[in-house]
Amino acid sequence: MPTPPGVVLVTHETCAEVLGCLGSLAGTDVVETVVVDTGSTDGTAVAVRRRFPEVRVIELANAGFGRAANTGMRLIGSDVVIVANADVRFTRGSVGDLAQVLEGDPSVALVGPAVRYPDGRPQASARRLPDLGTAVGHATSNRLWPANPWTRRYRALDVDPDRPRDTDWLSGCALAVRRDAFEEVGGFDPGYHLYVEDLDLGVRLRAAGWRSRYHPAAVVHHRVGASTSRRRGRALVTHARSLARFHRRHYRGPVHTLLRPLLWAGLVGWVAVTWMAERIIGTRRSSTGEPTDRRVAGGEVARGAGT
Repeated sequence: MPTPPGVVLVTHETCAEVLGCLGSLAGTDVVETVVVDTGSTDGTAVAVRRRFPEVRVIELANAGFGRAANTGMRLIGSDVVIVANADVRFTRGSVGDLAQVLEGDPSVALVGPAVRYPDGRPQASARRLPDLGTAVGHATSNRLWPANPWTRRYRALDVDPDRPRDTDWLSGCALAVRRDAFEEVGGFDPGYHLYVEDLDLGVRLRAAGWRSRYHPAAVVHHRVGASTSRRRGRALVTHARSLARFHRRHYRGPVHTLLRPLLWAGLVGWVAVTWMAERIIGTRRSSTGEPTDRRVAGGEVARGAGT
């Protein structure tokens, strides 16, 4: 008999969100749940212990998503662990569906569900590893021209979202993780405080011979940026630093070393342009009465390198 999966939820200043996430896990075949709270001041730990006494709560300093997720993984004995953000809601059967994919194929290390916004719109959670041209085109165009060809290629928008497939990497907002593969590559890199740690994990797992699988029969809902939308400028800077770290770790040839100052300059420009564009678009929407709590107000700041 396969061991039921465990669940690790990482939270920061998202008390209501993590309570909702835990509620969505009620009735699922989960053997153990650990909530890792990273320095919240909103009463998260107390509220979880009061409402869900069976859940183990670990309180850490705000040392980042990767370090928190690694801590939670070490506390759960299951062979399969679901790692998720606090602002995720699991639909009926999704936890079991994700675990079954890993149990049925020993070559798969990560499985990701179809991810949707609360209003049902799809999020691009299974993405390609972009080449340099695609990355530049996406970063410079996606805010003002969302339908550009580079973003479509990077986010795999040209692929049927209802078709299961192997993928380069998966959004860390909700992942089923094979423990032995995770431990083999050292888990999440805690050097990423926020963003890109899921991309980095997927690349290292693929280099070690493991596969990542997108399984759209499992569905979760994700309210993007619950813990970062109030600090959007800081979040953009953190994202840029994570992208720079990824480049240093995975592109080490002499050409990339020479290009590194240019990359930093480009990231600085990306932060400035993105921040200004979001403020302009948000102001226009506010003045016309159009809702601003979509990509602009919340910022598309899901786990990973997606911008």
